[in-house]
Amino acid sequence: MLFIIGILAQLCWLVTADVESFFIKNKIVPDVLDKPPTKPFSIAYEGKSVQLGEEWTPTGTIPIPTVKWDFESSTFYTIIMIDIDPPSRAKANFREFVHWFVVNIPGNDISQGQTIAEYTPTAPPIDGGMHRVVFLVYKQPEKLTFDEPYAGNRSLDGRFYFSQRKFSAKYNMGAPIAGNVFFSQYDDYVPIIYQEFMDNMSE
Repeated sequence: MLFIIGILAQLCWLVTADVESFFIKNKIVPDVLDKPPTKPFSIAYEGKSVQLGEEWTPTGTIPIPTVKWDFESSTFYTIIMIDIDPPSRAKANFREFVHWFVVNIPGNDISQGQTIAEYTPTAPPIDGGMHRVVFLVYKQPEKLTFDEPYAGNRSLDGRFYFSQRKFSAKYNMGAPIAGNVFFSQYDDYVPIIYQEFMDNMSE
């Protein structure tokens, strides 16, 4: 029994080390964060799990993903999905772009949270190369009142120039407790997404 407990403890340490080292190796720390999350969390698109560091096409990210993380009872959380490389990693002038933003989530039941930015798929430009798409979970100190602007799923309001550092400091959240990352680059669905944003702006 002690042997099994020891093996499980070692596996947990390896998973934690993998997440932390990945964020540092891929320069997410320090590009947008001061400290890496200590744990991974589950993300799946139509039942297919997102593995840390794999590539996902914009087409593959059309559906809203399901997400699960370890949580404490009677505690509220925030989840944010951002592209940290717009328009390209070499020239990320629009860093950070918010793809999804939900706050005041009881446990990990997103349906009961408050949506700040509705989900929108990844959409790197044709000459933008590979983008780092980062998911982060923050533990809130309590249920909070947020004053960030709301963005519909094809609205750009509040999506550009977001800052993880400023956000976590503003609401006293500290470092993210969990994270995941995939890479994404242009595919044929991107012009469709862009057109939908343009149509929304002209309405």
